[in-house]
Amino acid sequence: MSGAVGHVAHGYPELVGTGGYVRHVIESINVGFRAEQAVSPRDGGVWWVVLDGELVVHREASAFLRCLQGADRSPHTIRAYAGRAALFLGWCATVGVDWRYVELAELARFKHWVEVSPSRVGRTRSGSTVNAILTAVCELLRFCARTGLIEAAVAERLSEPRWLRFTPPGFDTGESGQFRAVRARALKARAQTPFPEALTGEQVAAVLAGCRRPREQFIVILLLDTGLRIGEALGLRRADMHLLPDSRGLGCQVVGAHVHVRHRANPNGALAKSRFPRTVPASDAVLSGYADYQHERAERVGEDGTEMVLVNLYHDPLGAPMSYRAAKGFFDRLAGECGFPVRPHMLRHTAATNWVRVGVDIDVIQALLGHASLASTTVYLHARDDDKRRAVEAVAAGRRFR
Repeated sequence: MSGAVGHVAHGYPELVGTGGYVRHVIESINVGFRAEQAVSPRDGGVWWVVLDGELVVHREASAFLRCLQGADRSPHTIRAYAGRAALFLGWCATVGVDWRYVELAELARFKHWVEVSPSRVGRTRSGSTVNAILTAVCELLRFCARTGLIEAAVAERLSEPRWLRFTPPGFDTGESGQFRAVRARALKARAQTPFPEALTGEQVAAVLAGCRRPREQFIVILLLDTGLRIGEALGLRRADMHLLPDSRGLGCQVVGAHVHVRHRANPNGALAKSRFPRTVPASDAVLSGYADYQHERAERVGEDGTEMVLVNLYHDPLGAPMSYRAAKGFFDRLAGECGFPVRPHMLRHTAATNWVRVGVDIDVIQALLGHASLASTTVYLHARDDDKRRAVEAVAAGRRFR
């Protein structure tokens, strides 16, 4: 990519110098707008930028992505927003729309194009994906309006006032209901909210049977019993593992074995999504799995000196913090051997579903999962198709035996 650096430098002076490079092409359309990850030759900082067809950095979109990074948005969010911004800017250039003065009708054309055109993997986008793209575009335009890069009216005409007749649990409407009046995005695709994918008991058993080593077993049990996100698990440090019955000697007043989840920068790029720290109780299975994993870790790398809980044990560099890519490779292997999808977030969904099934209060589940809004948690209360079928069949079976 060294040939790209000269072009990039024209639009983003900080990339000038030996060692600057760009990587990870995300998305492009006919005119070649794309999102790429850039590394500064000055300080080694990594951020996402949007390039046009001549590999010149799009200043406004790249500034927006830098703002997201400064606001501690998760790496996955920034990467997704980079690709979505590139998709929008590429469409505008293709159809001859000046994105700085985009009208609501033109954004409606973009929405239709996103709905009917296949994604880069050849599939039609779902309504929720279309809405996610529109959200990213609107946030980009609002950022540009707030910072004076485009006229404020451009962003204002993309939303409209809306009165909330029904509010989610925990929503504060104000003393006189003044907070029911909100501004909502004017364009929205029809989207069906699916029940989160959770594994059955038989599938969980197959996944655990597919774990060949103690570290693999520990990762699955940790996600399954605590509901942690994979980024939260990869970001755990040894000091976060309070696995004694009483941790007051460590200066922690939380009763019982537990895990601390904290939002902070980590050497492997892992990041907890929520900015608010939380503690999650650790089950006996987590304690046992962690002990087995620590024994394996000591045998393979000895005193490696890293404070990260999950490290490389089976490939170089040994003892280095485990990466997202390594975790994905592990779960891809499990899925191939089990014959059904196995993803880290499915274990989180399984944990939440199991808690609902045994009658745990929804506000407790919200705290365990680290959801900022209760609305994110109530999705687990929705009945699944197999739940409804079992209910109907149980009643019908009872009627037959009367």
